[in-house]
Amino acid sequence: MTLLILGLLLWTAAHYFKRLMPAQRAALGNAGKGIVALAIVGSLILMIIGYRGAEVVIIWSPPAFLTGINNLLMLLAPWVYGSSAAKGAKAWPAYKTRHPQLLAVKIWAIAHLLVNGDLASIILFGGLLAWAVGSVILINKNAPEWTAPEPAGRATYIRLAVISLVMLLIISSIHILLGVNPFG
Repeated sequence: MTLLILGLLLWTAAHYFKRLMPAQRAALGNAGKGIVALAIVGSLILMIIGYRGAEVVIIWSPPAFLTGINNLLMLLAPWVYGSSAAKGAKAWPAYKTRHPQLLAVKIWAIAHLLVNGDLASIILFGGLLAWAVGSVILINKNAPEWTAPEPAGRATYIRLAVISLVMLLIISSIHILLGVNPFG
């Protein structure tokens, strides 16, 4: 559990560094990008090893119907994340919300909290949910002005639908390879 928590702390520190210590981050220049990237990769490794190695401590047992809600949310999460990817005009909800990628992380975290009642999952997904909420607050505080982009056309939506389905297949396949069937 210690590695999991250290990974979450490192993830948060690496992502918040620019917002909380802008002068120190700017002083690092381009080298700072590499340092932050290494910290993020290191945090991911710590979180994965910590989560996989954590003792299973059941806090609550999710009812079976939450699996369907989880799967619906997980269908939505790649769409929301990818909605901001197009150049210029954006797909829904990226033209309605300032932080679609952080919104996708929140959807992903909530979906996983619904179906995982063990302590390590609550720490991991709850921690990443808290990080995403905090990120939105920090970004909005540091740069309160935002202009919504123009809505995208049909071609962007078709591309996004295909990419989202492919991502869902990849994510589902990884879960199945790791011995976790996300469909029940």
